[in-house]
This record gives sequence, C-alpha cells and structure tokens, in this order.
Amino acid sequence: MDDSSRRLQQRRNQPSFSSSSSTGPTRFRSQNFSTNPTKTTQSSNFVPRSNSTTAATPNNTRNPGHIRNRKSETYPRINQQQEEQKAREDVGSIIGTCPFMCPDGERAQRERLRDLAVFERLHGDPRKTSPSLAVKKFCRTISVKHVQASDVRPLSVLEDTLNYLLNLLDSSEHPFEVVHDFISDRTRSIRQDLSMQHIVNDRAICMYEKMVKFHVISHQRLRNCTGSSISSLQYLNMEQLTKASASLYVLYEANRNNNFVYENEAQFRSFYVLLHLDSKNQQTEESLSYWFRNVPSPVMKSKEMHFARQVLRFYRMGNYKRFLCTVSSEASYLQYCIIEPKVNEVRALAISYINNCCYKLHPYPLEQLSKLLMMKELDVESLCHACGLEITSDDGENKSLPTKQTTFSIPKGSLQSYELVRLQQ
Repeated sequence: MDDSSRRLQQRRNQPSFSSSSSTGPTRFRSQNFSTNPTKTTQSSNFVPRSNSTTAATPNNTRNPGHIRNRKSETYPRINQQQEEQKAREDVGSIIGTCPFMCPDGERAQRERLRDLAVFERLHGDPRKTSPSLAVKKFCRTISVKHVQASDVRPLSVLEDTLNYLLNLLDSSEHPFEVVHDFISDRTRSIRQDLSMQHIVNDRAICMYEKMVKFHVISHQRLRNCTGSSISSLQYLNMEQLTKASASLYVLYEANRNNNFVYENEAQFRSFYVLLHLDSKNQQTEESLSYWFRNVPSPVMKSKEMHFARQVLRFYRMGNYKRFLCTVSSEASYLQYCIIEPKVNEVRALAISYINNCCYKLHPYPLEQLSKLLMMKELDVESLCHACGLEITSDDGENKSLPTKQTTFSIPKGSLQSYELVRLQQ
C-alpha cells in the first residue's frame, strides 16, 4: 500500500467531531430545562387556589364557623364597653358623702405609709394625723369603677377645705415653695371632686376664682424663691393656672344668662391676654384672635379688658414708655403679678434703646433714667449692671449711664424683681 492510500485509510478511522459538538449542548439543555409542562406541574409545590383558600386561610369569611367565632369574641368587648360607659354615668351622678377633708380610708393608709405632709402631721409625728389636718391628695389614676360616695367630698366640705388651704398662704413656718406644693396638690384634688360630681353652679365658680387667684399669686412669689426645684414648680404652677382658668371660663359660659356677666369675670378673663403677651408664633396669634371673638361684649367693653388689650399692643410695638405708664396707673394687683416679668424685660429693652441711640459724648443721667423706667435709682444701677453696662459718676457724685457701650446683653434667665413706682394696688 502506497503512502497516499495509507493516509486515506487513517482519515477514515478518525472520529467525527462535528456531530458530537452539535449534539452535546442539546443534551445539556434537555437535562436542565424540561420542555414537558406536565412534569413541571407535578414536580412543583404549587397548590390550586380553589383548594388552598379555605384550608390555608383561617380567617376566611366564607367559613360560617369562623364567623360565629368572631362574633363570640366581639360580644365580650361590647359588653365591657357598655359596663365602662355605665360606670362613667354612675360616677357622673355621684353625690359625695365624705364629711372630712380626707376620707377615713385614705387617711389610715397614708398613716401606715408615712405619706403625710408637714401640714398634716399631728404634733410633728410623720405617722399620725387627724381629720382636722389631713387633706385628700390628688390621684391621677383614679378608677371610675371603684369610686364610692364616701370617698368624695360634698360641696360644703370642699368649700371649707379650700378656705383652710388658702389660710396656709400666710404661713411663715415653712418656705413658700413647700406651702405652694402642698396647696397646689390639694386644690387639684378639690377640682377633681367638683368635676366628678358635675358641680357647675355659682358656688363652684367662686371656688375656681379663688384657686386661679392662688396660682396667680404663686406665679409672682415663686420667682423670689431660690432652689434647684424652683423652675419645675414654676412650670407646674403655670400649667395648673392655665387649666384652672380654662375650667373657670367654661363655667362662666355654662351659667351664662343673656348678657349677664359675673362680678370678677372681666378681670379673670384679662389674665388670658396678659399670659399671651410674648406669644409670637402664628398659631397662638390665631387662637388669641379667635378667643377675642368669643368673649362676651360686656367683658370686651370692661376697663379690665381694655387695659389688657392696651398692654398687649404696647408690648408688641416696643413702646416701653406707654407700656410702663399704663401698667403703673391701671394694673390691679393680680394683673401685675402676671406681667411683672414683662415689666423688667421692657425696662431692659428701654436701656438698650438708650445705650444704642443716645449721643456718646453726653452720658444719660441716672436720675432721669429712673423716672423714665419708674424705678428707684439704686434699682436702675443694679439693672444696668445686670445688662453688662457700667455706671459713671462726676465730681458731684451724680451718676450717669455712658452710651454706645458694646458690652450690653440681655440677662439670661429671669431678671430680679424691681418695684414699679406709683403702682396702684
């Protein structure tokens, strides 16, 4: 066999790679991606929707048995709500029968727990008290289901209790913050008993006026106290003043008869305006405007409300001279208790105006400044020092305020209380 015949025979004996390369990938695809839909359905975990809806969904609304279970769960809830509503109605119609300032059960429990204030201790013993000393505490989480008539004081007892508490304001045996903390808590309890019995007559209005007056006086006296807890007491007092005033206004409207106005209504409504002198956000502005629209016409025309609106306008305008003159000549004692901090702020504002606007070569005489600010000369000097300003004196010892000082700053925190000259109480 020649060479050409031998090479031809070798080529015939070699395997064909073209056929294997074309069929190999096809076999690989057939092993991984079956083209038979029947096999795919049988090998998966898919469950037909018609068979799984009832079995897999326990809350199915088509199941009549489950509907009955839902009703059985709802009925006790409805019954509970009805019982609570009935309890509220029963409490609303309750008439207190407790003849003492503090119920017997609470008094005995507080003796065991030694939970007696210094004003309630018999001969200073923290474990002993008496019906003439113990006063019912305010309970924040009172249960409407367990209120008994023997735990609620009637109106006559509440009036006597309030008079007893207010007589403690003149006590000098303890610091005022201790006296205030005790009276504030016990007057909250009085308001709670009035609310539970739905007492809204004229006697209740008189009691609310006394309680608001207490918080107004405390608003001033707490500023002269020192201690770590004074700021929290001031905040809580303002909170209770706001709540008690709101309840008083509701009582005024509930007893309104035509254009009848209570004797002290105009003054107590003016407190709301004076408490919002420095409210600069839009929401408070709108609420104050809305509040004015709902005030009865006789109250709006009263001298007390006229004074409050004038003070509000002068304060917002920064007219310190008209503000101080109006407060000095027209403010009542209670009105001044509310706006006294604003008086000192306006004085500091006036000093800043004079320091920035007056001629540098002509110091402002302190005597003239004291007349402008309606203060004593020593108080003016103290206020200037608190604002970071220096006071000079000439050879004749006439003191003056050099202007254009760059060290002026509004004192941080509350300013010292200074007397307002010519204040009419």
